[in-house]
Amino acid sequence: MGKHHIIPVNRPSIPRKANAYLSECVKSGWFSSEGPFVRRFESAFARYLGVKYSSSTSSGTAALHLALMALGVGPGDEVIVPAMTIASCYFAIWYTGAKAVPVDVDAETYGINPELIKKAITKRTKAIMVVHLFGHPCDMDSIMTIAKKHKLKVLEDAAEAHGAEYKGKKAGSIGDIAIFSFYANKIVTTGEGGMVVSNNKKYIDKINSLKSLNHSKTRFIHEGIGYNYLMSNMQAAVGLASLEEIETSLKKKLAMAAHYTKQLKNIPDIILPIEKPWAKNAYWMYAVTLNHKTKTTRDRLMKTLMTNYGIQTRTFFYSPRTAFKKLGLYKASRFPVAERLEKAGFYLPSGLGNSPKEFAKTALALSKITNT
Repeated sequence: MGKHHIIPVNRPSIPRKANAYLSECVKSGWFSSEGPFVRRFESAFARYLGVKYSSSTSSGTAALHLALMALGVGPGDEVIVPAMTIASCYFAIWYTGAKAVPVDVDAETYGINPELIKKAITKRTKAIMVVHLFGHPCDMDSIMTIAKKHKLKVLEDAAEAHGAEYKGKKAGSIGDIAIFSFYANKIVTTGEGGMVVSNNKKYIDKINSLKSLNHSKTRFIHEGIGYNYLMSNMQAAVGLASLEEIETSLKKKLAMAAHYTKQLKNIPDIILPIEKPWAKNAYWMYAVTLNHKTKTTRDRLMKTLMTNYGIQTRTFFYSPRTAFKKLGLYKASRFPVAERLEKAGFYLPSGLGNSPKEFAKTALALSKITNT
């Protein structure tokens, strides 16, 4: 690869007040989930979204599992899920004993296609899982209308959409229940962690019990099977520091996206992300696809970026037929849009810690590769 300085696909940014808040944790001796930062972070996050209740978790995957359980999803139920998303969405459904029913996604937003949701509904369907992929919200009005008509619950996976908006409403504040991930590469981070939010107190009360071993009113006597899905005080301290910077972080993401769009818009080989008139894209990642008429392949282009320029990129997720091939699932299913995106989609260095200089180098490298 030569002497290139590596440009990572997502360089994290350490929140300014993280050290001070962590120092507070150390001085107080509160490291566990019982510490005060957990409550402070939960309250601040709910306030930011404009929702009534929130419950922190150990990860976004744990948040999905708990949200589904709160909705009463279990064996014999079906949950509709997009065919272009992380495996956690499927795993969480399977953890409950329910069946994951994937449907294809919209070619422009990469979110679940509402028209295809209608065709996937059966008597067993209990919920629709909506994923706001890469920071662009899904068409929520259409989805909520379908859900209401068929008496289905809507779970929003807003793991990648902190601060994104649909018609002025924050992603994660529209469905019956929503989850967020605070993994190190997210706009708000706790290193590892997640959150469930809802305006329904019963859901959050159930989650608060389930995530902490499902104790009854008497500690060590349990209501049923419980889980240890708790966030520590130290993680929450970092989360609070990160949340306090969210407006600045979102401005950075928009500036990053504007830079890439300006530099790449005249390259016919690269299809750029969009922002629908009804949406505010958070641009968690600047996700592009390669035009199918291009001479090179996505994988070859990614390899050239890394080998010749030291630029790391990342593929999109895979369609369920590819992702779960070893499990022998979805063999006969076809998801044309997701299958095209899994071969053509990749995202560019887009982290809060990545610099405008790195964005410029990436855009220039792409320009050189696609014009040769």
